[in-house]
Amino acid sequence: MAGPFGRWRSLLSSRAVASQVFALQVAVVVLLIVATVVALVLQSRTDGEREARQRAVAVAETFARTPGMVGALSGSAPSTDLQPRAEELRAASGVDYVVVMTPDGRRLTHPEPQRIGRPFVGTIAPAAAGGTVTETVTGTLGRAVQHVVPVTDASGRVIGLVSAGVTIERISGVVEEQLPVLFGASAAALGLATAGTALVSRRLRHQTHGLGPAEMSRMYEHHDAVLHAVREGVLIVDGEHRLLLANDEARRLLGLPPDAEGRHARDLGIEPGVARLLESGQPVTDRVHAAGERQLAVSVRLTGGDGGPPGAVATLRDTTELQLVSGRADVAQGRLKLLYDAGVEVGTTLDVVRTSEELARLAVPRFADFVTVDLPDAVLRGEEPAGSGPVRHMRRVAYAGIRDDTPLHPPGTLIRFVPDTPQARGFGTGRAVLEADMTAFHGWQQQEPARARRLVEYGIHSMIVAPLRARGVIMGVATFWRADEPEPFDDGDVSLAEELVARAAVSIDNARRYTREHAMAVTLQRSLLPRSLPEHTALDIAHRYLPAQAGRGGVGGDWFDVIPLPGSRVALVVGDVVGHGVRAAATMGRLRTAVHNFSTLDLAPDELLWHMDELVARIDQEESGDGDAGPADGAGGATAITGATCLYAVYDPVSGVCTMARAGHVGPAVVYPDGRAVFPGVPAGPPLGLGGLPFETAEIRLPEGSSLVLYTDGLLEDRDLDRDIDEGMELLGRTLARAGRTPEETCRTVMDALLPERPRDDIALVVARTRRLTADRTTAWDVPPEPEAVGRVRAQAGRTLEAWGLAEEAFTAELIIGELVTNAIRHATAPIRVRLIRDRSLVCEVGDGSSTAPHLRLATETDEGGRGLFLVSQLAERWGTRYTGGGKVVWAELSLRPRPR
Repeated sequence: MAGPFGRWRSLLSSRAVASQVFALQVAVVVLLIVATVVALVLQSRTDGEREARQRAVAVAETFARTPGMVGALSGSAPSTDLQPRAEELRAASGVDYVVVMTPDGRRLTHPEPQRIGRPFVGTIAPAAAGGTVTETVTGTLGRAVQHVVPVTDASGRVIGLVSAGVTIERISGVVEEQLPVLFGASAAALGLATAGTALVSRRLRHQTHGLGPAEMSRMYEHHDAVLHAVREGVLIVDGEHRLLLANDEARRLLGLPPDAEGRHARDLGIEPGVARLLESGQPVTDRVHAAGERQLAVSVRLTGGDGGPPGAVATLRDTTELQLVSGRADVAQGRLKLLYDAGVEVGTTLDVVRTSEELARLAVPRFADFVTVDLPDAVLRGEEPAGSGPVRHMRRVAYAGIRDDTPLHPPGTLIRFVPDTPQARGFGTGRAVLEADMTAFHGWQQQEPARARRLVEYGIHSMIVAPLRARGVIMGVATFWRADEPEPFDDGDVSLAEELVARAAVSIDNARRYTREHAMAVTLQRSLLPRSLPEHTALDIAHRYLPAQAGRGGVGGDWFDVIPLPGSRVALVVGDVVGHGVRAAATMGRLRTAVHNFSTLDLAPDELLWHMDELVARIDQEESGDGDAGPADGAGGATAITGATCLYAVYDPVSGVCTMARAGHVGPAVVYPDGRAVFPGVPAGPPLGLGGLPFETAEIRLPEGSSLVLYTDGLLEDRDLDRDIDEGMELLGRTLARAGRTPEETCRTVMDALLPERPRDDIALVVARTRRLTADRTTAWDVPPEPEAVGRVRAQAGRTLEAWGLAEEAFTAELIIGELVTNAIRHATAPIRVRLIRDRSLVCEVGDGSSTAPHLRLATETDEGGRGLFLVSQLAERWGTRYTGGGKVVWAELSLRPRPR
């Protein structure tokens, strides 16, 4: 048989042993080379896949942590921002694709732009949950090895995914390029087989530095000594979480048994948190866990990341002392923060009760479990506590706690503290009192023994009583109680309580002083407002007045008035003076008096407001020229009143006409009998004191049963709810439309709907429901301008009064009408008209076309006339003159009350 196999058989059959040995060696070498080539090809392919996998991992991880990645994913056009960067990285790194996608797998980048927006091919669920995925898939570019990693924001939330991959085609190309090298290397290996052994031996000797077995043993002993001498505990576990090695420090910190090596981590009897870290397979850094009384900082690093054996190395550091020092620093920082917050959050208003509540809420639970504040009633009224002593009656004004079911007295309770109680001692001495162990009952229980036992049974075991002292005045006590916190109060807590209460006491004292000023202003304000409304038949009136809350602006200058006018008419007035405090209240009184005086002249609303405007301007000039005036403030400092507003309305029950004018004030509302609520367009004049512009009058005819609603802007505005005047008027209109029919019900409904929770401005509200005088209660007739008409008028008046059942008043009324008509015929011009009105009094009116007013004078014995008005003034209860658009009306009123004989 010819061929190679024949030649090998001939060679092996040679009798020369050396030849057979050589042939055998050649065969063995050839087989080794072939096996080596095959193994190298397979290894090359494996290495190529591993390199592709590692490259995909590195590229994906690097691109996911690239600065700006989170911002680009959170932007409005992530694909536009990330596509160029992904393609640049793909070209530079040698991978086949870099894909950025949303957490649900929608592509944001791709080497083929038309595939952007389509679903990603591969597994993404672990990466979307915060892990990573490495797999071989068949995607849009072919079969490839890819790695998917998450992109997280600062809070750890996954906002996107990044995938990098290398195709199998690229890996195969790399292997094929390596085949010539492998075959060449195999041929060279055949010639270098003999020299290889010597080179390997020489290289091994070089790497070990010529150390022999003895030297290697000494090196191992040295490393072992170092491992057990370090101050950090070291634990090494394998891939199955079994302990391979533990140094002496680790055994001491964890209390490991002597036979711990080889046990599973959960069977070592160590703290469960540390065991879970060893089993988690996740790297951690300085994770603090308790181990008995120690605080251990645990760090874990994995050993299988670079091809090494699977497992983990954990280091342990004892941080107990560091935690103790850090805890003390945290406590100090917390106390400083508490004092800082006290300066910001306590005393936000000038209200004693609210300031006390702010102190109580601030200290719970940051300093105490429960806090109570007790003040004498004098402090609540704005006064100073009368004297000092161990026994005090104090009212509980504030309570705050982690629970509300305590046996402590609730707010509002008046408590009489006996001398031996910490509260009485603290109030009497002005020094804080510490009751560290209440369960010992060292005297504090004498206040109420039964309640004291319930407090201890409830769990309250320690308290601090700190007096509220400011400017040398002790205003009450604040008591801090502990229940859930096991540690009792100590001297350091007493210092903190004193500092905390000292800051709050200044705010409470300021609120107390302001309360006193507010009470004075309220007293003055109410003394200047009408205490009762006059009786009349034209209107059914209800009203409300509410001063601004103390600490929210104080008493202002809002006011109202109801003024009877001749002819059964009634004037309604509502106004507002800028500013707050005593001065605003005093100015309001001056303006109200001025309106009363001007109303006696029976002026038209626009003319009355003109006179008021002149008066306010003169007052402002006087105030601005007062060199001793103090600064403008709400507590009585000098301030101009320019900007005061006023609305003046006159209602005539005979005609049903309401005449109104306003100076910078909000317009009135009218509720008709059918329930419609409207805001009539009363022309808005400038506020009082500005001058220069006239005031306009509006006339509205009101059916009987209509309601005229006057108010100030404090009812409409609510700064706490950001409600302006327009919104307030809209709400007022809706409320009036569904309000009750009586004025009192209307007032109640409006206040319930619009009253701010804590008013910053005064509120004045007047609701007047109209009445009409029926036709049988009034009569009128024209009088010709001739002397003979006087007798006929007197006779007609007498018959009318007899028909009304007023025969007893007829003579007096005829005499008055005769005198007034005679004066009109002699001294005035036509038309002359007489009107009688029967109301609470009998009103006699004589109108004419002249604007000249009659004057009362004392006639001498030689005068033939001049006695008519004197008789009228003597017979009538009162009389006067008012001007109309066409002349004037002279009127006189006769009382209908029974007169003594």
